[in-house]
Amino acid sequence: MSTTALEEPRVRRISTIVTRLEQHASETPERVALRTKDLGLWREITWGEYWDVVQAVGHGLLALGVEPGDRVAVHSENRPEWVYADLGTSAIRATTMGLYPTNPSAEVGYLLSDSGAKVLIAEDQEQVDKALEVKDQLPELNKIIYIEPRGVRNYDDPLLMSWDELLALGAAHRAAEPDAIDLLMDAAAPEDILSLIYTSGTTGPPKGAMLSVRNVEFAIEALVEQGGFASPPPHAGDMLLSYLPLCHVAERIFTVWFNLSAGTQVNFAESIETVQKDLHEVQPTIFLGVPRIWEKMHAGIHIRARNATLLKRLNFRFWMRIADRIADTLVAREGNHTLGTRILYGLGYLFLFRSLQDRIGLRKCRFAASGAAPVGPETLRFFMGIGVPMHEVYGMTENSAVATANRPGHVKLGTVGEPHPGTEMRIDEATGEIQSKHPGVFEGYWRDPDKTKEAFTEDGWLRTGDVGEWVDGTHMKITDRLKDIVITAGGKNVAPSEIENALKSSPYVKEAIVVGDRRPYLTALIGIELETVGDWAERKRIAYTTYADLAEKEAVIELIQGVVNEVNEGVARVEGIKKFRMLRKELDHEDGELTATQKVRRAAIASQFGELVESMYR
Repeated sequence: MSTTALEEPRVRRISTIVTRLEQHASETPERVALRTKDLGLWREITWGEYWDVVQAVGHGLLALGVEPGDRVAVHSENRPEWVYADLGTSAIRATTMGLYPTNPSAEVGYLLSDSGAKVLIAEDQEQVDKALEVKDQLPELNKIIYIEPRGVRNYDDPLLMSWDELLALGAAHRAAEPDAIDLLMDAAAPEDILSLIYTSGTTGPPKGAMLSVRNVEFAIEALVEQGGFASPPPHAGDMLLSYLPLCHVAERIFTVWFNLSAGTQVNFAESIETVQKDLHEVQPTIFLGVPRIWEKMHAGIHIRARNATLLKRLNFRFWMRIADRIADTLVAREGNHTLGTRILYGLGYLFLFRSLQDRIGLRKCRFAASGAAPVGPETLRFFMGIGVPMHEVYGMTENSAVATANRPGHVKLGTVGEPHPGTEMRIDEATGEIQSKHPGVFEGYWRDPDKTKEAFTEDGWLRTGDVGEWVDGTHMKITDRLKDIVITAGGKNVAPSEIENALKSSPYVKEAIVVGDRRPYLTALIGIELETVGDWAERKRIAYTTYADLAEKEAVIELIQGVVNEVNEGVARVEGIKKFRMLRKELDHEDGELTATQKVRRAAIASQFGELVESMYR
């Protein structure tokens, strides 16, 4: 039975993400909360239906013996069942732990073992197989619940249970003990651990960051209710697209915290491959993209323009020059238009910008954010110029993603913005490290008191590991990761990420890894952007067969040399790239070269491409 608006919402002792869901279901049960693609058609899920399924999941987990404090793992692409599992787990005061869909079986084994997950909710046969492969290493795992039955229904393993069986079990438990979830929600405490979010593991095994009810409630207040990310703050009329992995704190903010706090509508992308098509259909009003998404959009626009008719190419080039002028003004005025740029933009909207925005799915977007990794300023400038309101934001799992943001009308390009209200940020005078302190700072690393202690200074500030500086005393600029700073043989400190971002601002460069620690000069490993370089090669009538074949073409090496030369002109001589080598393959998570969040594992690169690096220093 769906919750109806006639029922009085129960008065809870404290506010949590689950009580927020309960309130929406009580007040607006028929309003659409979620939408998901089913055989190409969007299917709507109301707040009342959302809350009903969450309760069924919570009761089902109780029937399986899950108790407060136990861990429930979710291994799936973004879909309604992900958030049902998350909220159902939270409702019974247990802890959700998410895995990336790309995690190979060895990493699945490590994460399930380290977290001590009692139940795993796996999307399909692929994820079930990964868990079954390592089940002998998982003495605490009692049940694997699969969402998609195809390929799994005939498996004969006592660990397995279908999603429908879980819901049926929950319905029976709810009938027998109708007050079980209510009693647990009433007993919720600020220190309850809602989520166990594992770090990406760039320098070692992933660590489980514990985010509590207290942490998440502070994050919701700072990021949503006080307008930390958008102005006006997110509201029930806002549309969002869920496509980045939900086990990452960034997507959890937009899909779960925004939705449950402000009542936004969440639309689940059909798959990561269909994001561009889904964006075009949904036209979200608030959108978060990691740099790779923005860079790919940017490159795609230019590829389509180059392959258009002569008239369209001329129109594109003319209005891109106008967009550059608009962007120059917006950058100089912290994102604020003049009367002149408004007129120029209005004309550009008629002749080009509107169609561009519509094609990339951001015509209705009122707040676009780039976060989770550094992004090249030129990429942000491009989108600002064509009318997409871009804002770089900054945070990390360990502080519930509450740190800084460029807010509308206060955008300083090249910075990650101003500290959120209620937060304290400082830069260590000795090391330049950014440090933060506020109620959203995590409770520590799961089962790792030593690493938890290392994460804080003696006076209780969180060490971010990022090096930064203040700009105009208000905005924070990140220069690099503390552990990535290169010290050349001549004793010069160099921040490789700034050089890498400059290289990656070219549409032809996908990956750039600067090398040079304790070396006489800087070098780089460069991976091409297959789509744009391939298009360039075809227009030059250069035949190729594979990625490796294309990367080794003399003309392609000359093309990348031109990019390197241009970057070298804009940096000090000691920061210039003296030599580079082309990567013969795309970096891959399964090969250990990238984390699940697509961050480069420098140690793995140094090991796997060591001979290539050494060839530049002989």
